[in-house]
Amino acid sequence: MSSEDLASLYQQVILDHSRERHGFGLQPTAIAQSHQINPTCGDEIRLQVHVDPSSGDVTSVSWEGQGCAISTASASVLTDIVENLSPEEMFTRIDHFRAVMRSKGAIAPDEQLLGDAVALQGVSRYVARIKCAMLPWVACEDAMHSATRQSGIAVNSPGLGVSGERIQR
Repeated sequence: MSSEDLASLYQQVILDHSRERHGFGLQPTAIAQSHQINPTCGDEIRLQVHVDPSSGDVTSVSWEGQGCAISTASASVLTDIVENLSPEEMFTRIDHFRAVMRSKGAIAPDEQLLGDAVALQGVSRYVARIKCAMLPWVACEDAMHSATRQSGIAVNSPGLGVSGERIQR
């Protein structure tokens, strides 16, 4: 597949996810939520994390918000890839996505970890759009940190302190 074909495929994945928003609509069963705004462009999201109380695994993520095709597609693909993951697995995917977005195209995304989110890799070359793509991921990370603090879920993840707070790198 040529690079033009791949770029076209990725563009189509983004458009499909921005139109058919997976996980859209807040649910009353959320253990925690996060509200995030991108002040640069006005994108806004409220994202909820739903956790199995016995295992601590993420059962689903739901969200609502408004924004550009990139932020809505990013939220949609995020809901698909974090379902039924442990907190550690979820944080690993968030950390990898963040590294890809910060790399300005230098880091190729791992499709095993990110699924359809690899379609967003081209965004990393456009500094003004990185925040759009990262907004749902930051909201998910924040909501999961709240969930771990509220429920006492033990999380063993690089970059996290014992109580689930983010360690500055």
